Amino acid sequence: MLDRLKHMLGGPPPANHTPQRNSSNGRTSVSGPPVMRQSNGLGQFFGDLEDRGTLSLLDFAGASQENVSFITSMGHRLASEDFVRALEHTFGKEDPVQSQSDPRLVDEFIAENLAFPADNFDGALVWDSLQFLTPHLLQVAVDRLYDALRPGAYLLAFFNANEKASDIPVYNYRIADHNMLSLNTRGSRTAAQFFNNRAIEKVFHRFSSVKFFLARDHLREIIVKR
Repeated sequence: MLDRLKHMLGGPPPANHTPQRNSSNGRTSVSGPPVMRQSNGLGQFFGDLEDRGTLSLLDFAGASQENVSFITSMGHRLASEDFVRALEHTFGKEDPVQSQSDPRLVDEFIAENLAFPADNFDGALVWDSLQFLTPHLLQVAVDRLYDALRPGAYLLAFFNANEKASDIPVYNYRIADHNMLSLNTRGSRTAAQFFNNRAIEKVFHRFSSVKFFLARDHLREIIVKR
């Protein structure tokens, strides 16, 4: 995987790093103004990692100065990938959900983006990326994450709870504080499936526990323990 994915980062991105335009469902959009959002799940995630020394964390939001600076200031190491952009790269922007029925593309995506070393991470911030995977690819991704996490590790994920929505927003997730996020909209994507609590528990059946956090908006937050 790991030309595009894994830089083990010890500081901010290079000075020549510039924001990129993002596309979803064939539409190009530029991130809108950020919205601050309290996240009880994020607060729980960092609380669970306290007093455990230097840890290795995985971030699916893509390399950003905010996330790198915040996590490395805590003494941790970080590997970053823009998982949603990787989906678009492999499955295209026009109809990425339908394209996930192509076994060749699925195998390519797994080899490029889910070939994690075993027992490598103490925590994973996967944000909302899993909700854009069709059932087969979703289960492969979750199983690969399970194997990549060490026993006792935690995973934070978000799922859209609006079952009537056909298109759901995609965000850039930037950590502002232990329980505060700065969200930038980066367009919208077709949801691959709808996730109620029972469906989420089934996806993470190999993990030892799943904890749900209520929110006033349409984002359902979960913390999963390996």
